[in-house]
Amino acid sequence: MLMGLGAALASQTSCETKSEAKEMETKFLVTSPVRMDTSITDEYVCQIRSINHIELRALEKGYLEKIYVDEGQFVKKGQLLFKIMPVLYEAELQRAKAETSFAEIEYQNTKNLADSNIVAPNELAMAKAKYDKARAEQALAQVHLGFTEIRAPFDGIIDRFHVRLGSLVDEGELLTNLSDNSKMWVYYNVPEAEYLDYKSQVGTDTGRTQVQLLMANHKLFQHSGMVETIEADFNNETGNIPFRATFPNPSGLLRHGETGSIEMKVPLENALIIPQKATFEVLEKKYVFVIDDEGVVKSREITIGEEMPHLYVVKSGLDENDKILLEGLRLVRENEEIETEFLEPDSVITHLDLYAE
Repeated sequence: MLMGLGAALASQTSCETKSEAKEMETKFLVTSPVRMDTSITDEYVCQIRSINHIELRALEKGYLEKIYVDEGQFVKKGQLLFKIMPVLYEAELQRAKAETSFAEIEYQNTKNLADSNIVAPNELAMAKAKYDKARAEQALAQVHLGFTEIRAPFDGIIDRFHVRLGSLVDEGELLTNLSDNSKMWVYYNVPEAEYLDYKSQVGTDTGRTQVQLLMANHKLFQHSGMVETIEADFNNETGNIPFRATFPNPSGLLRHGETGSIEMKVPLENALIIPQKATFEVLEKKYVFVIDDEGVVKSREITIGEEMPHLYVVKSGLDENDKILLEGLRLVRENEEIETEFLEPDSVITHLDLYAE
């Protein structure tokens, strides 16, 4: 009799334990959307350009006599880079110097005669004009000779050579390129809609916008850049407008022609935010399960405005007073009544990685 009573009590206790466990298992976590000021990060493919990138070309025709630098070398402003064989121009300069000397002697003799009133003032003026002309021709020959020396117009890095020592180069022929990489200009295209959002949220009185550069190796460049220029016109074919950001490049890591991605933060004021895991998709439309005051499950379509890691910014379909199902979306059905446990939205967002399935 006692043994039967004990078995009955044990059976009853076991049933109660299973019932309590079942109740605990069927409690679903819910939360609410939260309004807050935040920002999103837009990413754009970009092209990296030197702040100064020019072609160095021959100014005169001749044989390339000397190359004083190497490809990839850093050079200083005014440094001699190339020398084109100047035999012809040296000869012209020597002839011009001789003619100048002759004209100077002739002028001095005429001046002495004019001072003694032996020749007329007009003859002295003619001698002076002849001397001035000879000096001008000498200066011109000196300039032409100077054209045979190619010097760096600014500090920079030499690109690959397009000619080799001893090559016969024509006037205007490309020798190499020179890049000033102390600062870099980074160009990227922004779609029209995002440009309008950017201008409406950033405004025109907040100054320049700070951006980050994600390099081709998927690492962030250590220095931030500033958006300094937005071009005047949209490209009618693509619907984009070019932005230009300037980045300091003290270590010379960035080079002309590199690619990467610009990460630009855009502020969002009073945004309505929910966890991504609280949503599900049907025919490319987003839905959430809303729990009413009686604990009944109702599906509701929402419109997503922006996407962030683990979060959505809701454009329409919810407000901060709604309660949405956070977990167990596959375990409930439309119009089903469920037991819930409410979690504060701030806590959910703070520990979203912990709650993520």
